[in-house]
Amino acid sequence: MKKIFNTIIVGAAALALSSCSDFLDRKSSAYDSDGFYLSDAGMSDGVTGVYRLLQYNQNWDVPQIAMQDVYSPYGLQAEENNTIGAGAGLTPDQSYVTTYWAGHWAIVARANNVITGAKTDPNDMSDVYKRRLAEAYFLRGYAYYNLVQAFGDIPFFTRSVTPEQYHEPRTDKTIIADQMIKELTAIAESGVLPWQPEQLGRTGNGAVWNLIARWALLAGSHNFGNKGSEYFKTAANAAKQVMDNTGLANNYGDLFTHAGQAKGDVRKEILWEYSYADGSVRHTHRTRYGHTSRTAGGSSVRFPSTMLAVCFECTDGKRIDESPLFDPKQPQKNRDPRFRHTILMHADTFVWNNGNNKCVLNVYDQNSRQFPNPRNKKNWYSAGNVDVTGTGYSFARQGVGYLWNKYNEDLTESFAESTIDLIVMRAAEAYLTYAEAKIELGEMDESVYKAINDVRHRAGMPDFDEARKGNQDKMRQIVRRERKVELAMEGVLVTDFRRWGIGDILNAEPTYGQPIAEIGYEGLTKADMPTFTTTPRHDLNDVPVFEAVKDKYTMRDAHRCWAERFQWWPIPRADLDRNPNLSNPPGY
Repeated sequence: MKKIFNTIIVGAAALALSSCSDFLDRKSSAYDSDGFYLSDAGMSDGVTGVYRLLQYNQNWDVPQIAMQDVYSPYGLQAEENNTIGAGAGLTPDQSYVTTYWAGHWAIVARANNVITGAKTDPNDMSDVYKRRLAEAYFLRGYAYYNLVQAFGDIPFFTRSVTPEQYHEPRTDKTIIADQMIKELTAIAESGVLPWQPEQLGRTGNGAVWNLIARWALLAGSHNFGNKGSEYFKTAANAAKQVMDNTGLANNYGDLFTHAGQAKGDVRKEILWEYSYADGSVRHTHRTRYGHTSRTAGGSSVRFPSTMLAVCFECTDGKRIDESPLFDPKQPQKNRDPRFRHTILMHADTFVWNNGNNKCVLNVYDQNSRQFPNPRNKKNWYSAGNVDVTGTGYSFARQGVGYLWNKYNEDLTESFAESTIDLIVMRAAEAYLTYAEAKIELGEMDESVYKAINDVRHRAGMPDFDEARKGNQDKMRQIVRRERKVELAMEGVLVTDFRRWGIGDILNAEPTYGQPIAEIGYEGLTKADMPTFTTTPRHDLNDVPVFEAVKDKYTMRDAHRCWAERFQWWPIPRADLDRNPNLSNPPGY
């Protein structure tokens, strides 16, 4: 491995922030005919090619980052009992698993080509060249992180692969984690990258430190190589770098709209995003379309689950089973403001088309209130509720009564052709990573409490209960809760639930949703609520148990299941067939 970043000159100048079209949309520049990656132009073009692979479609024009959390019990796909989150769909032939595997290996392969063909003498590199090469290492580290968090031990290549290496076996994930943390730390400490990305869609040093923290939190939680404490220290130190050099946006909702993402305070929080910003070529994705009500013209095929919805506290800072403010007849009332920014449900108003169109979401009736009346272009009126009466998927039939609202609050464009940037990393994650790592180390001090409360305050929530301080399990509970409600649908929850080892309790029951039609929300009382205290693990992780009240709620995924092998995804069958030295755990 080339050890170049330890000798790179510190202080490369940051360029002005500009549209992603400046590098993703432009035509390839001329490059050295003697070596593709030996000129600044060739290196820049090579790294741009790696960036382009990040936005691969995981499903029907939906980027991988927007799909990940529906592979956990905190999200749902339309197909019952056959999704990764429900266990039954987790097989070597699962198309989402295959696409995820292939997509990230393509990123690794292209990054390795750039790194293999790069110059080896830092003194022969311009500042631009050094930045681009650092980005190639970062992008490889990001792809390997996603592969390891999903599959565990995998083959490991740090240079372009030769035919002789096609039958390489799996490499211990500890070796991979250590190598990636080492490389990324060298990049971060060199300062070759500007702190803030020089262009939308590129990465900066803040993202590098955050990726180090992600790697170390993953390795610490799974106790790679029996070095859990060492990794947690690394995670806390890396996250602290982010905290010390960034800040939180003033308003949580601004992070997920076009107008908000242009604000200076929001730009400071966002460390890295998949950029679809306006440019000479218009890039779009259909993330929002799949999250939108059928009545409002969407496809409604991915949904939040009850396992996520119950985690949002009431405005008094208490869980719904503990707060006198919780009203089972109106569950969205008096809740953490992030609930509404993340989730829509029955009786909420969905708005689109620059605010000109509205409908009141309804999971029961054949008609819903809508605006405007097509005859006079004003006034509310009653019209067909496709979420209930239609033939396609919907949040009322295949979901459990919830719709994703994150990113859907932007009203400036069609949700079928969205250009909203999808956030991959932001400072709030680092605040919570710092707190979690320190809690796991037993180092609970005011810096930990402040990190969590800063995230809560920005959302409009009070400090957590003082009685939690010094109690490791109670602090684990609050930081895990905050990660779920703060970072939902941003690609981290699918990793988190496996890090916390709670797949068994999250999948122990079918998925329950809205009250059955005979009862409705109006017929619920607090006696009809699930319990969170069945076991200490259920309480710690805010996992509801519906067994005693299951007849009062709609049900899907009746055959949810969990097996120990699900802790890691299976390597796709096609790769097992090509490489006899690869294998999956028994049961796959």
